[in-house]
Amino acid sequence: GVADIVTVIQGAVEDIELPIEAHGLTTEDPESGEHQVVDIIISEWMGYFLLRESMLDSLIHARDKFLKPKTGLMFPSHTTMFMSPICDESERRHSNHDYSGAMGEWSEFVDSTKSVYGVDMSVLGECYDREQKEYFLLSSRWAELPADSKLATPAVVKKLDMCTCTLADSKGIFAGDEYSDFEFDVVSDEHQGSTISGFAGWFDADFKSRTDEGGANAPKLLSPAHLCTGPGPYTHWGQQVFHFLSSIPLISGETTSLNGSLEMTRSKDNARLYNCRIKYASSRRKSSEEKNGKLLMKGEGVENVYQIP
Repeated sequence: GVADIVTVIQGAVEDIELPIEAHGLTTEDPESGEHQVVDIIISEWMGYFLLRESMLDSLIHARDKFLKPKTGLMFPSHTTMFMSPICDESERRHSNHDYSGAMGEWSEFVDSTKSVYGVDMSVLGECYDREQKEYFLLSSRWAELPADSKLATPAVVKKLDMCTCTLADSKGIFAGDEYSDFEFDVVSDEHQGSTISGFAGWFDADFKSRTDEGGANAPKLLSPAHLCTGPGPYTHWGQQVFHFLSSIPLISGETTSLNGSLEMTRSKDNARLYNCRIKYASSRRKSSEEKNGKLLMKGEGVENVYQIP
């Protein structure tokens, strides 16, 4: 019943052409490109932790080719990536248990193969261990975390304005980027009985008016909308959890600080998937002590690379 309103064009957005003449589509001014005739682009391109699947590339291509540059609107209009330390100890221990079980089975296999066939498979032990560790311990996990799993105020790790972001922005988070460094203070007395199990990452998406200079004259949204995929109510995207190999206990009366950085880059084997390099160091001080005051403990730096499968 909408054939006179909706036109379906099948094909990759990089390859299609719009029926500009047939539909009488026009640009906003003579300076615009001949294909820039679109008023609004709506796209559900977001993947886990926003960037997984790398669909943003196609959206940027469509925007640059088809959207009216001064008055066109993008929905979502803005996205923000967050991370926070979390308590998710049951799942962290479960992953460790699975890893230990896999290595136990390997040990039995090596012993039995040698005793029955006289073949020593132990030469493959290091490779097998690395493979199991990457799968069970160094792969992020999709989770539906409760709101109280967050142990500190979430930190912004990347912001994107959908009207101005570039293909370079879509490739990930790199060392030295504006939001790549983080600092968290976890106050033990606010989270009785909790343990720092790792970090969680998620994103928010906004549907609001343009904020870039070039869109100053674009139509304004009177009723903006907001989507949060963080811990709390269920969403399709959930959160990506990066468990520590060893958890960090919280001690009564003390504050644990985590200082570090996040890098998120595309996998060399599959451009739609990402790896996250997380570096951090922890320290503890009395909660009554000033932030830069006397430390009770300062741990060594930790660096792990996680796959987002």
